[in-house]
Amino acid sequence: MRALFSGVSATVLRQTLYSTTRMGLYDIIKGEWTDPETKTMPLMKKIGAGAIAGAIGAAVGNPADVAMVRMQADGRLPLTDRRNYKSVLDAITQMIRGEGVTSLWRGSSLTINRAMLVTSSQLASYDSVKETILEKGLLKDGLGTHVSASFAAGFVASVASNPVDVIKTRVMNMKVVAGVAPPYKGAVDCALKTVKAEGIMSLYKGFIPTVSRQAPFTVVLFVTLEQVKKLFKDYDF
Repeated sequence: MRALFSGVSATVLRQTLYSTTRMGLYDIIKGEWTDPETKTMPLMKKIGAGAIAGAIGAAVGNPADVAMVRMQADGRLPLTDRRNYKSVLDAITQMIRGEGVTSLWRGSSLTINRAMLVTSSQLASYDSVKETILEKGLLKDGLGTHVSASFAAGFVASVASNPVDVIKTRVMNMKVVAGVAPPYKGAVDCALKTVKAEGIMSLYKGFIPTVSRQAPFTVVLFVTLEQVKKLFKDYDF
């Protein structure tokens, strides 16, 4: 049972750094870009705001992301190749000592691209679906609307991010040995080799687990966010 929670400390740290940064920035940008008269923002601006917020959030959370990928994949490696990190702090410390501080941002281009895709698709689709539901009078602005819009956002984000997830995981988890050429030169090389060896649909390996994780997470994320906003709506920070 413990194996199901491999890398949980890294997951918590990653979400603490990544999600709070991107959600906070998106709200700030949205406030600046929303039309003061109509109180609306065009879809393309929502996507742009999400991409900017996601990129910055991913850069901040990348060290924890690398640690999380390695800790979760450790159990699949041969005993001689396992890293056996005790916690996210131990993982980060060992990476700095053994591979240098730059190893904490290995695969950061993929992480940032993924975050831009996820955040822009997730937040833009949530806002758009929510607005559509309310405009058409399908539901009132409450839990039902929030759950429906966030589930749709989770599915859209899964479709957009799964190919990047596959490549990101392979690049971050590859074992680099001094004097030996790494399996992949970078993200593009990894993508080309993966598609050539396994076909284009290999980029959607693990899609069901991705949706199974992304959809509930997105529902909890947005429902919680809506409740926090409602709780503090009368406070001016």
